[in-house]
Amino acid sequence: MSKANDPQDRLIVVGVISGAHGVRGDVRVKSFTEDADALFDYGALLSKSGKPLVEAKAVRPARDHFIVTPKQPRQKEEWDTLKGALLHVPRSQLPAPEDDEFYIEDLVGLSAVDSAHTPAGSVKAVHDFGAGDLLEILPAATGEPSYYVPFTLEDVPEVSFERGEVVIADAQKWADRSGRPEDETGA
Repeated sequence: MSKANDPQDRLIVVGVISGAHGVRGDVRVKSFTEDADALFDYGALLSKSGKPLVEAKAVRPARDHFIVTPKQPRQKEEWDTLKGALLHVPRSQLPAPEDDEFYIEDLVGLSAVDSAHTPAGSVKAVHDFGAGDLLEILPAATGEPSYYVPFTLEDVPEVSFERGEVVIADAQKWADRSGRPEDETGA
């Protein structure tokens, strides 16, 4: 497996820039990690392209975020321009999950199979649009549009990293586009 495709090198979102704090080069950062303080244990926080955005020199907690004095300060306007920028770390820098646990991002790339273990596609991405995690499945049949499956025990009763697959209880139900309104492109 090439280094570019190594799951351990995949960038994982761990926080977001909330804008400048004052005029001295500090920045507000919101943590998405389970232990909010752990965000700063991973070293430099990277952009989606892997370039360092924030490396903390000093950190102090605020109400729902942290105020960070970075090693490389930026002007207030520069931080404000970066407001909303997601902060990433390589998957390899995160602690190993406990037994019976995994990082949701580790699902990306697994095969998707139905309850009879017939190939249904692969996990393209994991999304959370506000109502819970959804697996985006890229169908095994080329040319078919991807579809979403709620990541619940009812809809995805099994995840097997040993077999490299997720089991979708009723893959056909989610893949079936008949009876659904056409999208704006008329497809």
